Amino acid sequence: MPWELQEHAGRHYAVLFHYALPDDAWAVELSEAVPASAKGAENPDATETYGPGAAFLVALVPDEDPNLQPAIRVYSPDERVVPYEIMRWFMEQVADQVERCRIGFEQEEPEAVD
Repeated sequence: MPWELQEHAGRHYAVLFHYALPDDAWAVELSEAVPASAKGAENPDATETYGPGAAFLVALVPDEDPNLQPAIRVYSPDERVVPYEIMRWFMEQVADQVERCRIGFEQEEPEAVD
């Protein structure tokens, strides 16, 4: 599962992309990044020092039904402050995923017969 990292004010955040089969949708998850495991840090080929943590925002982007709209789920038992720049970055990632799925819908539609 690919992910992207972003640092803001000394904190690290991660956006993770994966397919959520029960929802028939792509999930784009925002989390605070956690330090890579010590085992990973011992690997000289390891390039990532942080990885995704537990998601607190998840955007679900449907790719099976073009009539379904993307939705955001909030998973956070505690109050959480998300910096504006991080929220913008996350929503840009979501918008990109929505665009990819919509292009996929357009490519799958049969062409009209004259």
